[in-house]
Amino acid sequence: MSLNEDLTAVQRCLDDLVRSVTRLEQQVGPGGLEIRRVRTDADHLRESLALLRATAPQERPRPEMVPVPDAPYNSALWSDVDDEGLGARDRHAP
Repeated sequence: MSLNEDLTAVQRCLDDLVRSVTRLEQQVGPGGLEIRRVRTDADHLRESLALLRATAPQERPRPEMVPVPDAPYNSALWSDVDDEGLGARDRHAP
């Protein structure tokens, strides 16, 4: 998995946690110290994940792959080129 995919998976889990804490808060009531602590911890996790996402290195796009055929190239492509260090085929060296 890439870093971005991992961060997204953690974000989904954290969203599920926050929804669960909200449901729990409705059942228990918002006044207890324990539920306030759980709510605060969940909020801190969300803030920490947001900071991590902001400072995470950006992924570079992968370069496009160019297939190279196994068949030989058309020799007409090379008809008027110079041989490196030897010059043109139909001319003499100075």
